[in-house]
Amino acid sequence: MLAAPPALADSPPADGVPAFLSDVSGPDALAWVRRQNQHTFDTLQDDSRYHAFYDAVLAVEQDRHRIPKPTFLAGRIYNLWQDDQHPRGIWRESDVSSFVVATPRWTTRLDVDALARLEHRDWVFQGAECLTPDDRPCFVRLSEGGEDAASLREFDLSTGRFVPGGFVLPRSKQSAVWLDRDTLLVARDWGGAAEGSMTESGYPFIVRRLRRGQELDKAEEVMRGRRTDVAVDPMVLTDGAGHRLVLIRRAVTFFEEQYSRLTAQGVQKIDLPTRLELHGLLRGRLVLSVNQDWTPAGGKPIPAGSLVSVDPTGAAPPQIIFTPNARQSIDEVAVTGDGVVMTVLDTVRGQAWVFRPPTGGTQGWTGTRLPLPDMISVHVVDADRRSGRAFLSVSGFLTPSQLWLADTTAVSVRKIMELPPQFDAAGLTVDQSWAVSTDGTRVPYFVVHRKDMRLDGTNPTLLTAYGGFQVSSVPDYNPEFGRLWMARGGVYVVANIRGGGEFGPAWHEAGRGVHRQRVFDDFAAVARDLEKRGVTSAARLGIRGRSNGGLLMGVEFTQHPELWSAVIIGVPLLDMEHYETMAAGASWVGEYGSMNVPDQRAFLQRISPLRALHAGAGYPEPFIFTSTRDDRVGPVHARRFAARLQALGVPFLYYEDTEGGHSGTVNAPEIAHERALEAVYLSRRLMDAGPAAIR
Repeated sequence: MLAAPPALADSPPADGVPAFLSDVSGPDALAWVRRQNQHTFDTLQDDSRYHAFYDAVLAVEQDRHRIPKPTFLAGRIYNLWQDDQHPRGIWRESDVSSFVVATPRWTTRLDVDALARLEHRDWVFQGAECLTPDDRPCFVRLSEGGEDAASLREFDLSTGRFVPGGFVLPRSKQSAVWLDRDTLLVARDWGGAAEGSMTESGYPFIVRRLRRGQELDKAEEVMRGRRTDVAVDPMVLTDGAGHRLVLIRRAVTFFEEQYSRLTAQGVQKIDLPTRLELHGLLRGRLVLSVNQDWTPAGGKPIPAGSLVSVDPTGAAPPQIIFTPNARQSIDEVAVTGDGVVMTVLDTVRGQAWVFRPPTGGTQGWTGTRLPLPDMISVHVVDADRRSGRAFLSVSGFLTPSQLWLADTTAVSVRKIMELPPQFDAAGLTVDQSWAVSTDGTRVPYFVVHRKDMRLDGTNPTLLTAYGGFQVSSVPDYNPEFGRLWMARGGVYVVANIRGGGEFGPAWHEAGRGVHRQRVFDDFAAVARDLEKRGVTSAARLGIRGRSNGGLLMGVEFTQHPELWSAVIIGVPLLDMEHYETMAAGASWVGEYGSMNVPDQRAFLQRISPLRALHAGAGYPEPFIFTSTRDDRVGPVHARRFAARLQALGVPFLYYEDTEGGHSGTVNAPEIAHERALEAVYLSRRLMDAGPAAIR
């Protein structure tokens, strides 16, 4: 048995969770974090494998042969590049012509490391926004330590300098777009107002027009939502034909949105379904996917999951671009200057399609599937609003990352960059299998394993899933897991459980709100199927998830402690009785339900991992990680859970990174450190002799 974590600094209340842990940056809370971190470091870093694991991940993160992720901006290609000399990154540009033939000529525009040193700030670069695809008034987003809140500063792309006397928007969760060279449309924390300007979810709900040189409190209000909304954001869409549409999005809930046009006559609401995802503007029409059945006024019914083109003025009827069949779902969509690039999941296998709008005498949209490999994932990297070009990222569990250039004008695709293998995949293969959940639903899952795997239940296996927010888990290439797990004989399993988007909106709906137990049952069904087939057994099975997947791990830890020997719980939601009042938790009521609704309250209490913890359950020792800078979920969930385990006398390992925000650590050394800790933990629990004895 590993040594118990260090005791709490004071006498905890009856449930073992001291109140000071809720003070995210309070001195007592941070002292507690330091003690838990040190215990974890002392336990895992002393393992002889730690440094080899660390070096393996660092080599991946700092490999100069990585594919630079391209972004179209102001007629050029931009990329944030991080390496051993630039852990925070350099933001650089190249001409399109050299990039697409894989010989980019880079010019640095912003050295984020140098800026951080100069200003003594923990800056993380979060992107840029320009007036139009051809114009250069721009601003960049800089976050402190990786949190969602950011500062915005006007930036001159031609000189690589901040504009003297230009727009500066101080730290806030905020969004801003250019109306013209001297005017921004901004949603942020405006301060001063008695009722405030941020929603209960912690996002802005008041949009104002800010002119150059104007003080923030003098900005003119354009539209406001309600404090009970999730957020209100301005948007500007442009297309290759020169159309420009200024929109304001009001997110009433996480899944329900209302869009309005900003015109010379004021704000005018657009007649659209409330459950949709907006992708762009093409020939003056909106391109969007609908997540509910929709019958537009005077039009024909449109099935949920369809991609459609809509006239924002309502003068012409919507056009259906694509409707998936029962085994398909739309994954990602990008609008170029003259067409649409869409990725589709077909039985959770990636495809890419190009669609072109009606022209001349044609009656409808034409779609062409692009020739790409099978058993892969396809992601849209970025699309150019000036041309028909779009970049696609293609990879598989055993297929190294590739960058492809799609063209909606030529209806073509070609590979322009490819990484060499980043781990030894010789002898590995991928299968797709199906488990049967408690209600009879068939649930697919991928298994990456050695071709000569023996079905005797002894294979160390890591199982992961997400199961929420209509997000799909797909066959991506992960060189870190490849080096630290698969190449060392570990089996890797990705489950496509309900709550995700693998089979469209209905797959998500089946696991939303009070139906969420189906998500947890699906995951447990996959684990039991793996054991039934002889792939693994409880003594050799570990699970990992983060964010909503961290909630999934917490529930599986408490509902089925007998099924696993290792549980990694990352940046998680775990206190479901109080999640609505923590960080941005109120924004997820549409996904999880609310404590203010009696039947939802009862369900949240029943599944809440923190509430479910009890003595004598035989829990395996978990590894819990979070971030102090996480202003989306927040670290308090993980802290409370760990403190409750401490009070119960259950051993655990806890790591709280002081940087990185919710999306993860922000530089290569920190990523290598956290992944190496995980790898040692998994090796000890699942690969070393006699893991059952550790339990």
